[in-house]
Amino acid sequence: MNAHTSKPDQAQGIPAEAAAALPGLMAAAAPIYGERVGDAEWRARVDCAALYRLIALYGWDDMIFTHISLRLPGPDHHFLINPYGFLFDEITASSLVKVDLDGNIVEPTPYFINPAGFTIHSAIHAAREDAVCVLHCHTDAGVAVSAQKRGLLPISQTAMACTADLAYHDYEGVALELDERERLVADLGHHSFMLLRNHGTLTVGDSAASAFMRMFYLERACRMQVLAQAGGELLECDNGMEQRVRGQTAPAFMKELGGALAWPGLLRKVARQSPGFNS
Repeated sequence: MNAHTSKPDQAQGIPAEAAAALPGLMAAAAPIYGERVGDAEWRARVDCAALYRLIALYGWDDMIFTHISLRLPGPDHHFLINPYGFLFDEITASSLVKVDLDGNIVEPTPYFINPAGFTIHSAIHAAREDAVCVLHCHTDAGVAVSAQKRGLLPISQTAMACTADLAYHDYEGVALELDERERLVADLGHHSFMLLRNHGTLTVGDSAASAFMRMFYLERACRMQVLAQAGGELLECDNGMEQRVRGQTAPAFMKELGGALAWPGLLRKVARQSPGFNS
């Protein structure tokens, strides 16, 4: 049953019996956070470290380059970002660096960051209160599609979960100039997915889980497109179908299925395949 036909006893498009199981699924992930499970900043650190490890596990990392940032709970507008020089599969909850909106380090750490790498992220965090997490990748497929004039095409269900909420930003060189931030934010608008032309992919979310869920779909859609283009004439869906698929998948799909159902499983995946992230 899709979001258009949900009954009143369903939570965010999920059948009532599934919704009732969600708290238990999240509780089952509690041991991954350890003894500090009740500490909001520690949970954020574990989630952010898990994101870095997941990007590496899925093969979306670019050595020490690109970044993931996560806003910390509280009124101070502080954020977590990776220590520069670490591979993504080396990132831990305790090694993440806390910075302010200007990229200044706000608590003692033996590490340093790449301030230029926070340029894109800080602009989005400052402009969008809902952008708790900003995730940016330089994958082969993502860059390939970002370099195509028509961008991401509605040729798969996976793509159509993204296209109706997808923005584009033209390439302006390496993101070092602060005046680019205003243009990037204007291009992003209210969207949650972005293709940075000739550069890569970007997603935002109100949690680590939702930003990752969106990136999972965007990256897979780009890869599917590149594969399809090698196989012959493409079969594109029309705008009406794009809008229908968007209505069926967002926001209920991204937030509930992604955050409550998929995220605990993803944490378990990281714990099995890339242990130590939660240290």
